[in-house]
Amino acid sequence: MSVLILALVAGSAVGLALGGLGGGGSVLAVPALIYLLGFTPVAATTASLIIVTVTSISSLVAHARDGNVRWRSGLLFAAAGIGPAMLGGLAAGHIPAAVLTVAFSVIAALAAWRMLGPGRPVQDRPVRPHRAAGSGAGLGAVTGVLGVGGGFLAVPALVGVLGLRMKAAVGTSLLVIVINSLAALATRTGTADALDWAVIAPFTAAAVLGAWDGKRLAAKISGNRLQHVFAYVLLAVAAFMLLDSII
Repeated sequence: MSVLILALVAGSAVGLALGGLGGGGSVLAVPALIYLLGFTPVAATTASLIIVTVTSISSLVAHARDGNVRWRSGLLFAAAGIGPAMLGGLAAGHIPAAVLTVAFSVIAALAAWRMLGPGRPVQDRPVRPHRAAGSGAGLGAVTGVLGVGGGFLAVPALVGVLGLRMKAAVGTSLLVIVINSLAALATRTGTADALDWAVIAPFTAAAVLGAWDGKRLAAKISGNRLQHVFAYVLLAVAAFMLLDSII
C-alpha cells in the first residue's frame, strides 16, 4: 500500500476520533506516523501536533456552531496548561523514549478506566476556577512531555472534574487541544525542518474531512456510548504501545 493511501486512511481515522470524540487524535496519529509512515518518534510527535491542531480548529468551528463549546471553562482549563505544556516540551528531549512510551500507555489506560467506571449523573454546573486550573495545568504538562494534544485526557477531566455533559466536553476539549498544542509546538520549532510535508499535507486534509464525519456521527450516538467507544480506543492504543515498548 502506498504511503499516500496510508496517510489518507490514517488521517481519516484521526479526524473521526477528534470530530466524534473530542480527543484521541494524537494517540492514533503518533503510532500511525511511526509504524505505518516511517517517521522517527521526535518527528512523529511534532507532526502529530501540527495535524491535530489544524484538524481541531476545523472541528471546533462546527461544534461551536451547535453550541457545544463552553468557552469560559475551556479557556480557564487551557490557560492553566500553557506554561506546563511549554516546560514539558523542553523536558521531553531529556527523557528516554522507552520511559515516555510507558508513561503514555499508563496515562491512556487510566483515562480509559475512569471513563468505563460506574457512571454518575452528569450535568453542567458552575465551574470552580481552582479545579479548572489544576486539571488544566496537569493536562498541559502531559501535552508538552508526550507530544499529544491532550483530548484523551481533557474529555474525562471536563466530564468528571468540571461536570460538563459529554457532548459539551467533546466540543470544549477541542478548544483545549488547540491551545495546548500550539503551546507545545512553540518549543518544538527546531524539529520542523525534518518533517515530510508530502505526507503531512494529505494526512491533515483527510483528518479535517474525517472530523466533519465524526461530528455528524456524534450527533447520532448517545453520550454514554461515546464515552465507552472513547475508552476502548484508549485501551487498545495503550496496550499496543506498552507491548511495543517491552518486546
